[in-house]
Amino acid sequence: MQGSRILLLGVALSFVQSLASAEMTSIKIAAPADNERIEAGEAYQLVYEVIPGPGEDHFHVWVDDKRGPGVHETKGTYTLPKLSPGEHVITIKVVDKGHIPTGPQKSIKLSAQ
Repeated sequence: MQGSRILLLGVALSFVQSLASAEMTSIKIAAPADNERIEAGEAYQLVYEVIPGPGEDHFHVWVDDKRGPGVHETKGTYTLPKLSPGEHVITIKVVDKGHIPTGPQKSIKLSAQ
């Protein structure tokens, strides 16, 4: 019975810590705008500002299902790959030192024409 309480308390504490981390994390994508139409085959800059929370080390930019390299600068630009025609999802995922997503993320959709 005592072991069950300790385990339950540990799970609850972990949950509260992850909620606190998510609340402290800030992710802003200034450009391109969500649902923006862009030219296929052209290079675009993702303008961002990411403020990581406790235990978060850096972030990755995902283009559809492909993860880009880790980014440690909290504010700046990231060159997106040239996109093929069609719909695309760009996502910033905050991760810890082991590259494990911590939960906070922000996505935009782009339409390449």
